[in-house]
Amino acid sequence: MTPVGAWNTIDDKTGEVKSEVVIVDTNGVLSGKVNKVLSKTAKPDALCDACTDERKGKPLLGLEIIRGLKKTEGEDLWEAGQILDPESGKTYTLRVRPLEDGKKLQVRGYIGPFYRTQVWVRAQ
Repeated sequence: MTPVGAWNTIDDKTGEVKSEVVIVDTNGVLSGKVNKVLSKTAKPDALCDACTDERKGKPLLGLEIIRGLKKTEGEDLWEAGQILDPESGKTYTLRVRPLEDGKKLQVRGYIGPFYRTQVWVRAQ
Protein backbone atom coordinates (compact mmCIF):
# COMPACT_ATOMS: atom_id res chain seq x y z
CA MET A 1 0.00 0.00 0.00
CA THR A 2 1.19 3.45 -0.83
CA PRO A 3 -0.11 7.00 -0.42
CA VAL A 4 0.73 7.71 -4.08
CA GLY A 5 -2.38 8.67 -6.05
CA ALA A 6 -5.36 11.02 -5.91
CA TRP A 7 -7.12 11.71 -2.58
CA ASN A 8 -10.26 13.60 -1.61
CA THR A 9 -9.50 15.71 1.45
CA ILE A 10 -12.28 15.72 4.02
CA ASP A 11 -12.81 18.62 6.43
CA ASP A 12 -12.52 17.11 9.91
CA LYS A 13 -15.04 19.62 11.29
CA THR A 14 -17.80 19.57 8.63
CA GLY A 15 -17.21 16.24 6.84
CA GLU A 16 -17.29 18.14 3.51
CA VAL A 17 -14.99 17.13 0.64
CA LYS A 18 -12.67 20.12 0.24
CA SER A 19 -10.20 19.24 -2.49
CA GLU A 20 -8.43 16.55 -4.44
CA VAL A 21 -4.73 16.20 -3.67
CA VAL A 22 -2.45 14.15 -5.92
CA ILE A 23 0.54 12.56 -4.16
CA VAL A 24 3.53 11.59 -6.29
CA ASP A 25 6.79 9.74 -5.59
CA THR A 26 10.00 11.36 -6.79
CA ASN A 27 13.03 9.16 -6.00
CA GLY A 28 11.42 7.82 -2.81
CA VAL A 29 10.24 11.21 -1.53
CA LEU A 30 6.52 11.99 -1.65
CA SER A 31 4.96 15.35 -2.39
CA GLY A 32 1.38 16.41 -3.02
CA LYS A 33 -0.41 19.18 -4.89
CA VAL A 34 -3.98 20.43 -4.95
CA ASN A 35 -5.39 19.01 -8.19
CA LYS A 36 -9.02 20.16 -7.78
CA VAL A 37 -10.82 22.52 -5.42
CA LEU A 38 -14.11 20.79 -4.55
CA SER A 39 -15.48 22.81 -1.61
CA LYS A 40 -18.80 24.45 -2.43
CA THR A 41 -17.69 27.66 -0.70
CA ALA A 42 -14.20 27.91 -2.25
CA LYS A 43 -13.46 30.38 -5.00
CA PRO A 44 -11.97 28.62 -8.07
CA ASP A 45 -9.30 31.34 -8.36
CA ALA A 46 -8.47 31.40 -4.61
CA LEU A 47 -4.92 32.32 -3.63
CA CYS A 48 -2.88 31.24 -0.62
CA ASP A 49 -3.00 34.64 1.06
CA ALA A 50 -2.22 33.16 4.50
CA CYS A 51 0.97 31.42 3.30
CA THR A 52 4.18 32.86 4.69
CA ASP A 53 6.79 31.26 2.37
CA GLU A 54 7.29 31.30 -1.42
CA ARG A 55 3.73 29.98 -1.83
CA LYS A 56 2.20 33.27 -0.61
CA GLY A 57 -0.20 34.68 -3.20
CA LYS A 58 0.00 31.55 -5.36
CA PRO A 59 -3.20 29.91 -6.67
CA LEU A 60 -4.62 27.14 -4.49
CA LEU A 61 -5.07 25.04 -7.61
CA GLY A 62 -1.69 23.38 -8.27
CA LEU A 63 -0.29 24.44 -4.87
CA GLU A 64 2.20 22.00 -3.34
CA ILE A 65 0.88 21.33 0.18
CA ILE A 66 2.85 18.14 1.00
CA ARG A 67 6.65 18.03 0.93
CA GLY A 68 9.41 15.64 1.95
CA LEU A 69 7.51 12.52 3.08
CA LYS A 70 9.68 9.40 3.39
CA LYS A 71 8.72 5.78 4.04
CA THR A 72 9.57 4.32 7.43
CA GLU A 73 11.44 1.08 6.86
CA GLY A 74 9.39 -2.03 7.60
CA GLU A 75 6.11 -0.14 8.13
CA ASP A 76 3.22 1.21 6.04
CA LEU A 77 4.06 4.67 7.37
CA TRP A 78 5.48 7.78 5.70
CA GLU A 79 6.80 10.59 7.89
CA ALA A 80 9.31 13.42 8.34
CA GLY A 81 7.46 15.52 5.77
CA GLN A 82 5.49 18.73 6.04
CA ILE A 83 1.93 19.70 5.19
CA LEU A 84 0.63 23.20 4.62
CA ASP A 85 -2.85 24.26 5.71
CA PRO A 86 -3.60 26.91 3.06
CA GLU A 87 -6.45 28.37 5.13
CA SER A 88 -4.24 29.23 8.11
CA GLY A 89 -0.87 29.38 6.35
CA LYS A 90 0.57 27.08 9.04
CA THR A 91 2.96 24.26 8.22
CA TYR A 92 2.84 21.05 10.24
CA THR A 93 5.17 18.07 10.56
CA LEU A 94 3.42 15.26 8.71
CA ARG A 95 2.97 11.53 8.89
CA VAL A 96 0.58 9.48 6.77
CA ARG A 97 -0.58 5.87 6.95
CA PRO A 98 -2.76 4.03 4.39
CA LEU A 99 -5.89 2.46 5.90
CA GLU A 100 -8.45 -0.11 4.68
CA ASP A 101 -6.20 -1.66 1.99
CA GLY A 102 -5.26 1.78 0.66
CA LYS A 103 -8.83 3.06 0.26
CA LYS A 104 -8.26 5.70 2.95
CA LEU A 105 -5.27 7.69 4.16
CA GLN A 106 -4.72 8.81 7.74
CA VAL A 107 -3.11 12.26 7.55
CA ARG A 108 -1.70 13.58 10.83
CA GLY A 109 -0.10 17.00 11.18
CA TYR A 110 1.95 17.89 14.27
CA ILE A 111 3.09 21.08 15.97
CA GLY A 112 5.13 19.96 18.97
CA PRO A 113 3.12 17.47 21.03
CA PHE A 114 -0.18 18.60 19.50
CA TYR A 115 -1.64 17.03 16.38
CA ARG A 116 -4.68 17.03 14.14
CA THR A 117 -5.79 14.00 12.16
CA GLN A 118 -7.83 13.80 8.99
CA VAL A 119 -8.83 10.75 7.00
CA TRP A 120 -8.72 11.27 3.25
CA VAL A 121 -10.54 8.99 0.80
CA ARG A 122 -8.95 7.71 -2.41
CA ALA A 123 -10.47 9.57 -5.38
CA GLN A 124 -12.23 7.47 -8.04
